Amino acid sequence: MSSVLHPVSTGDDPSITQSGPPDDSTARAYRPISSHLAITPPVSVVIPAMNEAENLPYVFKSLPGWIHEVVLVDGNSTDATVDVARELWPGVRVVEQRGKGKGDALITGFEACTGDIIVMVDADGSADGGEIVSYVSALVSGADFAKGSRFANGGGTDDMTLIRRLGNRALCAVVNGKFGARYTDLCYGYNAFWRHCLDKIELDCTGFEVETLMNIRVVKAGLKVQEIPSHEYLRIHGTSNLRAVRDGLRVLRVILAERSNRRALRRRATRPSPLLDTVRGEAS
Repeated sequence: MSSVLHPVSTGDDPSITQSGPPDDSTARAYRPISSHLAITPPVSVVIPAMNEAENLPYVFKSLPGWIHEVVLVDGNSTDATVDVARELWPGVRVVEQRGKGKGDALITGFEACTGDIIVMVDADGSADGGEIVSYVSALVSGADFAKGSRFANGGGTDDMTLIRRLGNRALCAVVNGKFGARYTDLCYGYNAFWRHCLDKIELDCTGFEVETLMNIRVVKAGLKVQEIPSHEYLRIHGTSNLRAVRDGLRVLRVILAERSNRRALRRRATRPSPLLDTVRGEAS
């Protein structure tokens, strides 16, 4: 594996500031992020969508041009979601969802990704694609899983009712207490991770509780997690399928069903991270 970080000697390269996906003529061994930094790992962005044609222009506009691919998982949309996606991002990979639910859609999308890094982005316009650079930077710097947090210093939310805020806080406290995590946010869908992490967390749920399951299993697997401050904006068009009480209970059932292995985690904490060893070896 080549070095994951490369310096870029000039800020005049037009591919650095391009607003769309890079074409084959500008493909190279690294992907410029800024005039000072580039990465070699290809980044895949997974967007689960069902009837989000009106929101996709806002979502795709915010995505950085240096990403490797966009995988849109279509949940049997009855509007122009797929056509709009292909018009906005000609190289988009469209995958038809096999079943129902956000968890099922994400699992389907993850399986279709070809990048080394996978980023989860909602299709309702609530996430800022410009934040992806922060997630990727955390991963190439040594983290296994970069977890978005609306309540970390620098984060925020415009789209959380009081009951959802209180529920998220309570569920987060349960996970921290039961599994030895240090999360400030639990039920948030903006995350990024190395693809190899999927071999260790074995996702097997179909609904909105998928984010919680991921957060629990990365801790249980002893993976290195770094929280990324993120701002959640209001959904631009349409209504969410999230139901606070119904989905909150599903999240709680997932938490209670997962067995804690804090003793094993303490043993892992004394071992050096294989990823960090790789990065250090490449830097030397």
